[in-house]
Amino acid sequence: MKSIVVFFLIIGISLLGVSSCQKVTKEQIMENKVDSIYEKAVFGGGCFWCLEALFHRLDGVISVTSGFAGGHEKNPTYQRVSAGFTGHAEVIQIEFDPTVISFEKLLEIFWDMHDSTKLNQQGADYGTQYRSIVLYTSEQQKITTVRAMKTLTESKKFASPIVTEIKELETFYPAEEYHQNYFEENKYQPYCNIVIAPKVKHFTERYGSLFKK
Repeated sequence: MKSIVVFFLIIGISLLGVSSCQKVTKEQIMENKVDSIYEKAVFGGGCFWCLEALFHRLDGVISVTSGFAGGHEKNPTYQRVSAGFTGHAEVIQIEFDPTVISFEKLLEIFWDMHDSTKLNQQGADYGTQYRSIVLYTSEQQKITTVRAMKTLTESKKFASPIVTEIKELETFYPAEEYHQNYFEENKYQPYCNIVIAPKVKHFTERYGSLFKK
């Protein structure tokens, strides 16, 4: 009799274990589904402080990280990138929800908010690290970017040719921590006050309806 009771206890514990494992697996699957809906876009258009200050305000943008990409040196530092030793551009990596804001819309805003006709220059910032660049993360992003740039060129919106580089993203390197959220943390710093603040004001006037509530 005892052996029968023990047998059924073992069976019961085993079933509970299976049920528990199934529950965890289901939760993990659901979590992965949530993660998988987000996409990443990588843009460079001058100082990354400027672009980060704009894009993080948009509804559907989950996060914006300033960093470096498009160069040849591993683990570049801000000092080496600024000196032109690494070939990297200052860029931002945007994590976004495509069900809220599309990659096409992000591209539109990117081209609208910097001068894509200036080679290796934005305002007073000179050097290859300030070049206009889109680093696509998928074949679809590449197709969309090439098509959008062709349409923009044909529209004659700009008097000069667009010089934006379109390149596959190999590695994105986050910049040092003090570069992250730079404008919000340093609004009274001269560069932020003189250069970035007017861009934020212009951006708000043009795209305020797309901001996070």
